[in-house]
Amino acid sequence: MKSLAKIFTSTAFRLAVMFTLVFASSMALLIGYIYWNSNLLLQRNVTEIVQSEAESLSHEYEAGGIVRLVNIIEQRSSAPGDMIYLLLDFRGQSLAGNLYNVPTELDGPPRWIEFYYDRFDAGVRYDSLARARIFRLPGGYILLVGRAITELRRFEKVIKSALYWSIGLTLVIGLLAGIIVSRRMLIRVDRMTESSNRIMAGDLTERIPESGSGDELDRLAHSLNAMLERINELLHGMREVSDNIAHDLKTPLTRLRNRVETTLRSKASTKAYRGALEQTIEESDHLIRIFNALLAIARVEAGAGEADFTEIETRSMLGDIAELYEPAADEIDATIVVEEGGPETFRGDRELISQALANLIDNALKYGRDEDAADVKLVIRLRAEQIDRDVRLSVIDNGPGIPPGERARVLERFVRLESSRSAPGSGLGLSLVAAVAGYHNGKVEISDVGANDDGQDLSTGFSVALMLINAAE
Repeated sequence: MKSLAKIFTSTAFRLAVMFTLVFASSMALLIGYIYWNSNLLLQRNVTEIVQSEAESLSHEYEAGGIVRLVNIIEQRSSAPGDMIYLLLDFRGQSLAGNLYNVPTELDGPPRWIEFYYDRFDAGVRYDSLARARIFRLPGGYILLVGRAITELRRFEKVIKSALYWSIGLTLVIGLLAGIIVSRRMLIRVDRMTESSNRIMAGDLTERIPESGSGDELDRLAHSLNAMLERINELLHGMREVSDNIAHDLKTPLTRLRNRVETTLRSKASTKAYRGALEQTIEESDHLIRIFNALLAIARVEAGAGEADFTEIETRSMLGDIAELYEPAADEIDATIVVEEGGPETFRGDRELISQALANLIDNALKYGRDEDAADVKLVIRLRAEQIDRDVRLSVIDNGPGIPPGERARVLERFVRLESSRSAPGSGLGLSLVAAVAGYHNGKVEISDVGANDDGQDLSTGFSVALMLINAAE
């Protein structure tokens, strides 16, 4: 009973009932229209035939009198067919015709009547229904001319029966189909509900089942599964972030505390105290930079799409970034070059894109020099390219780059290929770049490059490109 109640209250069953009623009503209107028009046409045909026959007999009576009329009626009555004739005198005695019983409806003024009568056809007597017209002739004679309409009424019964059966079968089949469809739908919904309950209970590996039919429930299940995959990735990322924070922040915090505690316990000079405070400030600044980077990534990942997008002048932005890092490049005898070409403008968030490119240049300055080729000058190139509606912004250097097996991992938070972690950095620079690319519906491409347009050999070169989707003006 509970399952039937669920079926009867389901949306699928209600929709099936609604469509069944609409279809049954449409069928009733269609058959009713056919019945009404067909009956009207047949009635009109009978009326025209009877009226024409009566006028013909009236003319015969006027031309030859009662004797001639009697002879003509006898001739026409003996002919096979559905026509009915009856001629009575003023006393009500039958003079001619093929009716063997006088209808009681003859009393009264001239009019149309319907009546049952006995008729002999080929020696067989049977009851038949007729539609006739009563006429009053000069001399007190009464003329009845009609036509059998038994087949017409039989046709009406067939149409009515077809109407009732079609509506009844439509309702029954529609309700049965509604129950079957609703039951199948409820089975799928119940499975989805069970999976949802297991997910809410903590099993994040559970997924909403898909039937493979590609219908709306499958599309909904696919979207929910994609959402669950994304949630699972975010939770996994949060766990990794927590572990990395514990690893990357615990050590400097512990070192900071130990330094302060050691300084306080020792009988240090003012100079020693000052040095300890300076080191403490340096460690604090490093921690603040890590937290600022995390906040920046979180802000980008929670961004509002194109709300802050503006038209960016490519040459101006790349030139500003190169000028900003030119002093740092000079300190290590490196060169930053802005290549010609590319789109004049594109759409995006200038502040975020500038920060992403700055992170890439900073990484290139720190890790781009090949220790095995110390005499090779580090060259960093900034390149902008338009590919259909997309824009690629690349930072290219002639350093050793990142091993292919590590290129996907370096985009994760707190990942540093320098295992000793002795070099400055927090492992969040490329994570911010990946977040900015995602904010622009794009991606980060890490690859090796060959010779450039100037003929310079970059066979050992390395490129990190920020691909922005549909950013070109």
